[in-house]
Amino acid sequence: MEQELKLYRRAYQLSLFTIIYNIAEGFVSMILGYHDETLTLFGFGVDSFIEVISGIGIAVMILRIKNNPSSSKNEFEIKALKITGAAFYLLSIGLLAGITINIIEKHKPETTFWGIIISLISILVMTWLMTVKRQVGTQLNSDPIISDSNCTKICVYMSIVLLISSLFYELTGFAFADSFGTAGLIYFSFSEGKEAFKKAKGKNCKCDHCETK
Repeated sequence: MEQELKLYRRAYQLSLFTIIYNIAEGFVSMILGYHDETLTLFGFGVDSFIEVISGIGIAVMILRIKNNPSSSKNEFEIKALKITGAAFYLLSIGLLAGITINIIEKHKPETTFWGIIISLISILVMTWLMTVKRQVGTQLNSDPIISDSNCTKICVYMSIVLLISSLFYELTGFAFADSFGTAGLIYFSFSEGKEAFKKAKGKNCKCDHCETK
């Protein structure tokens, strides 16, 4: 029992770390993305703040599981799901509008150097988080925590999209590299929003991250 409590405490600490990290990553990405006029990095930063909402939901879920493992999702979680789903949809619409403007005006970022740096850091951190969460979830035999570790992959994928588009632009100067990267973020953002609303309606979803946003 004592070991189990330690593991739940560890899982809770990981969720808090995720929240703090995403806040920092969001601020830095948005500021640098705005300064360098790169839509992909700016959108990546906005996504980080949406993930903060998700992280808060996860922290609440872990506390609830710790106190009552058989409990079902509560009203707070359902509201959090809807808020997060709507935020992801709005982000998708905003990024799509940004791509349209960039293409019409043939806009090019000043540089995507910071996108490369931030994406590399994010890939390392999120891969570590994914691994540690899975270890804790396996030891606790907790499907929600294991599923949360699986869904951390989404953050890794978005970081990879940012890395590829940023690196490609730096190497080639291709005008639409940033727009292609943003299109990748739109895909993942829309998918996350859709998953969140499915969970809010009580439908089946393979990813408990959706349940805890």
